[in-house]
Formats: sequence, C-alpha cells, structure tokens
Amino acid sequence: MLHTAFIGLGSNLANPRQQVRQALQALGGLPHIKVLAASSLYCSKPIGFLQQPDFINAVAKVETELTPRALLDTLLNMERARGRTREFRNAPRTLDLDILLYDDLRYHEPGLTIPHPQMHLRAFVLRPLLEIAPDCTIPGVGPAADSALGCQEQQLEVIPNDNS
Repeated sequence: MLHTAFIGLGSNLANPRQQVRQALQALGGLPHIKVLAASSLYCSKPIGFLQQPDFINAVAKVETELTPRALLDTLLNMERARGRTREFRNAPRTLDLDILLYDDLRYHEPGLTIPHPQMHLRAFVLRPLLEIAPDCTIPGVGPAADSALGCQEQQLEVIPNDNS
C-alpha cells in the first residue's frame, strides 16, 4: 500500500544548501520512496540554541510503501551517513530529516510522533509545506495555512535557486 508523507529537511553545517539539495536527491534514490514534490529552499534563524548559524530548510512530499517507523529509520540512517551527531537539543547539524505528516495519521510511540509535534508553530516548516501542498491539513490541528498565520513574525527568506 502506498502512503503520502511530508519530510522536513534542514541543515546549518558543512554547506547547508548543498546538504539539503543532496538529501532531496538521495531521498528520491531510495527504494520504496518516490519524491513527488520539493519546496524551494528557505533560510531561517535558529530556535532554542541561538548561538549557531542560520538554517536552510525545505519540505518534500513523498510516496512510500514504508511504515512510519521504517521511514524514520531510513531518515535517521541518512542523517548519520551525512555526519549528523546529537550533542544536545537544537544543536547545529549537518542534516535533520523529520517526518512531518504521514497520510492523515495521528501516531505516537517513543521517538516518533506524527504529525510532528512542533510543526504548526514553525514558519520554516509551514511555508515550504504550503508551497507544495497549499490545502494541507495537520491532523488534530487544522489547516496548515491557519497555523502559518500565527508564525508570521518568524523571519524566513526564500533562497534563489542558484545551484550553489
């Protein structure tokens, strides 16, 4: 059975634009995952731990046969392959991959909550998500566009596609 999922991508170390672009390409090359759409790249300020570089973020819409846990394991393996370490919460990172949505599922188990529990509070998730899925609804929250209205004060800049 095929499922639709939205994946959040982010990086602020080791050429973040390239990290996110390569991760988008790598996602499409994985078995059991097909990238249906990808947003523009966005630059955002860090949240939580502020003494770090700005982030480059994007969102991908994928089709997959994988279960939520198998998809998460695949994403975590991709992060590790790109040098991701987890020294502390909100630490700088080479690559961050999050399952934002998976069909209309509301799900929680240790290490995995769908929808992503903070996505409705973050412009760097909502704006790229709405770019590729303007009518998207966050299960248990409501229309993503409504959540985005509450995030308008968060600075976010679209990155021109300069292939750098």
